[in-house]
Amino acid sequence: MTNAINKIEPSWAMPQQIQAFCTTRQGGISKSPFNSLNLGLNAGDDSADVLQNRSIVRSELPSEPLWLKQIHGVTVSTPASRNSLGNGPFEADAAVTNIPNEVLAILAADCMPVLFASRSGEVIGAAHAGWRGLSGGVLENTIDEMIALSTGLMISDISVWLGPAIGPNTFEVGEDVLQAFAQQGQGIISKAFIPIDGTSGKYLADLYLLARDRLHALGIRQITGGEFCTVSSPERFFSYRRDKATGRFASLIWIAVSA
Repeated sequence: MTNAINKIEPSWAMPQQIQAFCTTRQGGISKSPFNSLNLGLNAGDDSADVLQNRSIVRSELPSEPLWLKQIHGVTVSTPASRNSLGNGPFEADAAVTNIPNEVLAILAADCMPVLFASRSGEVIGAAHAGWRGLSGGVLENTIDEMIALSTGLMISDISVWLGPAIGPNTFEVGEDVLQAFAQQGQGIISKAFIPIDGTSGKYLADLYLLARDRLHALGIRQITGGEFCTVSSPERFFSYRRDKATGRFASLIWIAVSA
């Protein structure tokens, strides 16, 4: 018998039909070092265990999640692109939908999962935003596709939740990461990259601050979440940076059909 899934629900004010939660590592059957609710099929875990874990999560969802083949890119999967491509998994690092009960899913283990919802409850999005995707524009691309799906949707009517990711006190990066953001003229660089004493060209980076800055620049003000650190919470979260061999947790969102 498995333990109950330990879920984190976004701290946002949304219409009742917007449903979302993020899993933790608790409540599955995978063995160490993937213990226990590993949902990633490409992490090195036994595939039968992962599929059983996905079945456990599926029991709390209206449909099988849209599992993406994530490649740290900026492509957004849309209902139209999915129809044209046929069966998945779809190679993308974000997805949007306006179809009721279609469950969007993002897998992560340090990269930042980001959930989006229009305050009308008519369109949703989900993105996988590590530093490559974030600097490359995956958040902006997701918002663009949400607007394309919802006539009259204003950017200011979109709310965003920043899910569990590597925190600003543990995300050590090099000069290449700083430059990836600096070359775009992002003005928050001096606050988001703190030099590490005694090292040259090494910084502690704040993914959450970088994401908020980019979202604010677009006109989004309703931003919640961002208080987690996957590296610092081994009992709760998988972390590739901390453990290398590790599982993946999922952030999931859907538009529930009204009763």
